[in-house]
Amino acid sequence: MAKLTIPAQELMYGGHAACPGCGPALAMRLLLKGLGPRTLVSIPACCWTVIATPYPTTALKVAVLDNAIESTGASISGLRAAADALGLDKVNIVGFAGDGGTADIGLQALSGMLERRTDAIYVMYDNEAYMNTGIQRSGATPWGAWTTTTPVAGDLRGKPEPKKDVMGIVLAHRPAYAATLNPAFPEDFNQKVEKARDIVGPRFFHIFTPCPPGWKFDSAQTIALGRLATDTGVFPLYEVVEGRLRITRKTGQLKPVAEYLSAQGRFRHLTPDDVTLIQAQVRSDWERLQKREREDLSLAH
Repeated sequence: MAKLTIPAQELMYGGHAACPGCGPALAMRLLLKGLGPRTLVSIPACCWTVIATPYPTTALKVAVLDNAIESTGASISGLRAAADALGLDKVNIVGFAGDGGTADIGLQALSGMLERRTDAIYVMYDNEAYMNTGIQRSGATPWGAWTTTTPVAGDLRGKPEPKKDVMGIVLAHRPAYAATLNPAFPEDFNQKVEKARDIVGPRFFHIFTPCPPGWKFDSAQTIALGRLATDTGVFPLYEVVEGRLRITRKTGQLKPVAEYLSAQGRFRHLTPDDVTLIQAQVRSDWERLQKREREDLSLAH
């Protein structure tokens, strides 16, 4: 019998309401495998509210609290205070919010939670738009992407602004631990979750979660698209521990970003010049990430 490389326990029920190939559903499943049953999850208005808590059912085998879309950071701060007051030992407090509820509407509460040094894990699952309400652009929507509020028609060519650097904002608060995760790399995902589980203080996960209907790709290709995102450098995998950055997946030569873009209908309108610009930005970001890793490594020695 083959040895499992991720925990066997399942803390999600089957038959839930997520779309086929849903990246956020894969993210939650892997997250709970690493954290275990002594976990309390606070979820704001988002796709996961629909998946997890349509009364009178639930998709999760752990305790769940619904909170307002703007207040995930405040909610988990309150839950931690309550758990401590009740003497609940070794309970994982987790906020699981989308990019809209984190990068935009919930940014103030996230900042407050980090500044207060709340002993909890804040997860931003990033499907790069407000998917639950109709695929509207968010601050995390990438440049050039089609959404219903950044259409492609005439002079309109998708989102005209770049993707917000949420991880940069988080790292400015000096969290105890921060990492990027991708369900397409489950071993890397699980290692980071288990590491964060045992750290005390504010922790942050930025999880890449493809959305088949919002990104316009075949739902059977979620994992393949996730691997392309990392191997092209669009979504690199790294962790920051005590302020020092370490890249956790290095691929040598990055694949062309055109492979990732062409797999999604939301980028179908991009011109060769657009793709060249995106490729240059991805390469610049990757080189900057590698430079920081080298600098942090030299400081460690």
